[in-house]
Amino acid sequence: MTDEREVNLTLDLCLRMGELLLSTGVGAADVTATMLSVSRSLGLRNVDVDIIFTSLTMSYQDTAERQAITARRQVQQRAIDYEQLTRADHLIRAILNGETDLRGARTELGRITSSGRRRPRTAITFGWGVMAAGVGLQLGGNGWVLLTAFVSAMLIDRLQLRMSRRRMPGFYQQVLGGGVASLLAIGVGATPLHVNVSAVITANIVLLLAGIGFMSALQDALTSFYITAGARLTEALLATAGIIAGVSGGLGVAQVAGLRIPSINPGRYSLQTFGMLVLGAAVAAAAFAYASRAPHRILAPIALVAGVAIAVSRMLDQLGVGRAWSVAWAALLVGVVAYAIAGRFSVPPLVVVVPALVPMLPGISIYTGLSLLAMDDSQVPAGLLALGTAVSVAIALAAGVLLGQYLSQPLKREARRLEARLSGPRLVGPVRQVTRRRESRRVG
Repeated sequence: MTDEREVNLTLDLCLRMGELLLSTGVGAADVTATMLSVSRSLGLRNVDVDIIFTSLTMSYQDTAERQAITARRQVQQRAIDYEQLTRADHLIRAILNGETDLRGARTELGRITSSGRRRPRTAITFGWGVMAAGVGLQLGGNGWVLLTAFVSAMLIDRLQLRMSRRRMPGFYQQVLGGGVASLLAIGVGATPLHVNVSAVITANIVLLLAGIGFMSALQDALTSFYITAGARLTEALLATAGIIAGVSGGLGVAQVAGLRIPSINPGRYSLQTFGMLVLGAAVAAAAFAYASRAPHRILAPIALVAGVAIAVSRMLDQLGVGRAWSVAWAALLVGVVAYAIAGRFSVPPLVVVVPALVPMLPGISIYTGLSLLAMDDSQVPAGLLALGTAVSVAIALAAGVLLGQYLSQPLKREARRLEARLSGPRLVGPVRQVTRRRESRRVG
């Protein structure tokens, strides 16, 4: 491609597509690979891509005698929108398969980024409420706990939406969310209603943690995008610090008021409580996916994967494997199966992975640490240990699911090769066929 106008249009398409992917939490390595693949499919060969979290730069140089053409685009906003991500993924596949040209791709990308959302904003708020109620059910809460978590989650979402429209930084939004969650739960707990205040606060902590990109930050670090990883990690730590500040402020108010709030300490699970754990995790994962505008067709598979993952995690934890290792093995399972499920339902694997991990976020550890720190100085070491456990669980989740993704892709390729070799179901005899070349070697 030598036409400068075509080059500029291609670079602009790739940059806009990269901005969309990066803003929805896709790792920098995946964004870079996608931009290079799209540009190559559209005729640009010698392309360089540079991503530093807030901006994307792309340059093309046809030959050494010509001056390089460089274009740059800033990432304007960051929001989880799996509807746009899925449509963009379909467009990328169409470009790579030669089903659309440059003009058609630019037109379709414009539709994706400018068309209105198919899911009303009120339905999104309702989805966040259902997610918090699902986490409350996962923690064994009664009907009042579910109702209180549902109402507080919707209130947090509406308040954060108003703050985001006023361009308030995310840190203050998280502080407000944590404060509202704790104060509302404490207020309801002061009434004659039988409400487990700890479960309500923990449910809303998980709600606030769900939008933090720990997995993307660790993925960038593991794939050597250290600048982007550092920026994403800083953003995640600030958001988590906002939650801690808001919740600890509410617990401080409760301490001043003389209210005692017990910590959550899960014991051995009975058959009934284990069923509530699995059901709550499935509801929470599906509701998070719905609130993140995931396609309806993938909600049930996400619920199934999340239920199985939380069951595996809790069984390993009960066997004494340890909290971090148990969630790591469960996350590994999620990463392995998500690739196949995403392909069957025509969605990116990220749409399956992130919601399925939400029920295993360390909400209990964060709340336990904060409640211990709010008691007295003698509980400070125990509180810091609980917060350290929360950090290790978050790292284990991200590392486990990323390893599962690395393992699942070659496994799927080998499964396709095996399927191509087999002429039908074989119950007797070797699975791998002997070729003529190998037969000749044996004869010789």
